[in-house]
Amino acid sequence: MSPRRPHPSPRRPGPAPSLRHPTRWDERGSVTAEFALVLPVLVLLLALGAGLLGASAVRVRLEDGVADAARLVARGEGDGAASAVVQRAVPGARSSLSRDGDVVCVTASATIRVMGTVPASVTARSCALDGGR
Repeated sequence: MSPRRPHPSPRRPGPAPSLRHPTRWDERGSVTAEFALVLPVLVLLLALGAGLLGASAVRVRLEDGVADAARLVARGEGDGAASAVVQRAVPGARSSLSRDGDVVCVTASATIRVMGTVPASVTARSCALDGGR
């Protein structure tokens, strides 16, 4: 008769007991740490997007003001009226007037702050056929 080998203890199929349920204490707080890393980036991206949207709104107002100013000068209004229209559209904007033959052009620029700190320059130019001379 051959010697009997010891019968292995009954085991459930699957990974070793130490890998089946990793200690939950090792993972505790990992979601909070990941959230703490991602949240400032998300806030920065949202603030940057809002700042760029604001800059686009200023650009549109500046373009409208410059177009109105060019039409006013082309109809014979004075340069002061053109500057006033641009200032009404975007307070603090600087404007200049130029004539080239039958065309009068108004160029304006304004400095804005994106996210309250980063300065950016916005420029717009519009021309109209000079018919008021």
